[in-house]
Amino acid sequence: MATAMAATAAERAVLEEEFRWLLHDEVHAVLRQLQDILKEASLRFTLPGSGTEGPAKQENFILGSCGTDQVKGVLTLQGDALSQADVNLKMPRNNQLLHFAFREDKQWKLQQIQDARNHVSQAMYLLTNRDNSYQFKTGAEVLKLMDAVMLQLTRARNRLTTPATLTLPEIAASGLTRMFAPALPSDLLVNVYINLNKLCLTVYQLHALQPNSTKNFRPAGGAVLHSPGAMFEWGSQRLEVSHVHKVECVIPWLNDALVYFTVSLQLCQQLKDKISVFSSYWSYRPF
Repeated sequence: MATAMAATAAERAVLEEEFRWLLHDEVHAVLRQLQDILKEASLRFTLPGSGTEGPAKQENFILGSCGTDQVKGVLTLQGDALSQADVNLKMPRNNQLLHFAFREDKQWKLQQIQDARNHVSQAMYLLTNRDNSYQFKTGAEVLKLMDAVMLQLTRARNRLTTPATLTLPEIAASGLTRMFAPALPSDLLVNVYINLNKLCLTVYQLHALQPNSTKNFRPAGGAVLHSPGAMFEWGSQRLEVSHVHKVECVIPWLNDALVYFTVSLQLCQQLKDKISVFSSYWSYRPF
C-alpha cells in the first residue's frame, strides 16, 4: 500500500511539474505564435499602399460567372471600401446594353470587411495584454483567455462567411442604389456582399405587378440571394423580380485571412485540450 501511495505521489509530482511548465512556458509560446499569425491576418486587411502608413492601395477585380454573360464589369477595392464599380448589363429582352459606374465622389464601405478587421484587432488586444511577463496562475485563467480570443476569431470568420440576409425593400432603400452615375433605372436593384473569399455583385431586374394581376401577392422575406418570382412592395407599387444576375470575383487576401483564422482557432483549441488534461489540479494548486 505504501509503495502504491508513493508511486501515486511521484506521478502527481511529475504531472504538477508538467503543468507548471505548461502554464509558465508553453502557454506563452502559443500566445506568441497566435500574435504572429494574427499580425499577418491584420496586414491583409490594412493593405498599405507604401511602407506601413498611407492609404490602402487600389485593387481591380474583374467580375465573372460561369453561368451568364449578362453582367460584366470591374470592381475596385481599396481596403474595406469599394472605390469604383464599372458595370455593363445586357438586358435579356432586347439585348440593350446598360452601363453604370460609381460617382467619382463616392465610396461604398464593405461592413463585413470592416467588422472582421475589428474582431481581429480585439483578439490581438486580448493577446498583447498577456505578454511574457504575465504569470498565469490557473488553467481556468488560460481557458478563459482562449475562449475570449476564439469568440473574436469566430465572429471575424462568420462576418466573411455569412452575408447578411436582406429583404428586397432593404436592398431598395440601401444607399448603394444611389452611388451610380447615371442613376440606376427604377426597374433595377443592386447588392454587393462578401461570401467567403469572394466579392459578389447581384443585379435584380424588376417588373411592376398590375393592380388587376391574378397573381397571389406574397412578399418575400430576407435572403442573401433572391430568386426570380420574389415579390415586394415599394412605395405604392407591387414589384416582382423577373431576372437575377450574380457575378463575383475572388479576393486572394480574404482567402489568406480565412486560413489564418482557421489555424489560429486550431491552436487555441489545442492549448485548451492540453490544459484540460490537468483539470484536476486547478481548484487547489495554483503555480
